[in-house]
Amino acid sequence: MPLLVPPAPAPALRTVLTALGSPTAVSEARTPSLRSAQSPAAPELPLPVHVLDRITPEGAGSTRLAGWRFLIRSGDRALAAAETRLTPDGWAFSHFFEGPYIASTELALRQADLMQQPYQPRLLSVPELYMLTLWLHADTTADGTTGVPAPTDLLVPLAPAPPGIAAHRPHRVADLLPVLTTRLTPAPLMGSPA
Repeated sequence: MPLLVPPAPAPALRTVLTALGSPTAVSEARTPSLRSAQSPAAPELPLPVHVLDRITPEGAGSTRLAGWRFLIRSGDRALAAAETRLTPDGWAFSHFFEGPYIASTELALRQADLMQQPYQPRLLSVPELYMLTLWLHADTTADGTTGVPAPTDLLVPLAPAPPGIAAHRPHRVADLLPVLTTRLTPAPLMGSPA
């Protein structure tokens, strides 16, 4: 079943296209792959990036839209990503980057595309654990910019995942969030009552 990718805001896409067309933005980017690309680079697969600000024992406390991420493809592979962010003046280009999350995102999207149930893909960042997941939201009609992970949504940790959490293995939100909650809870001090 194909993934139903929500459309990115047109101004966010325009900022990425402008940055890609700017020799200064590309040459100053810390992405050697982007600077040395032999064929034209183009943004694709826009994904809203949500940040999980708080995890409670009951589940996701709150999320917020932090921006949109576009994979930058040149030829037959994604070689970088572009991040946009919302400012008081509207959408703005933030930066280009490369690294393990590019290939990991592509792999997770390919795996999700083979699932039987349709999903809306999003990215969910858990800053407290330095963790990024592909969030497969079951409500494919949602606008992609709001909401919290539903208990039956799937989270696919991207590599590198925190120790003890398998990358590229889909987890129901109801199963993974309690695990994450225990990782965020400080251990009792020695000699103090538990």
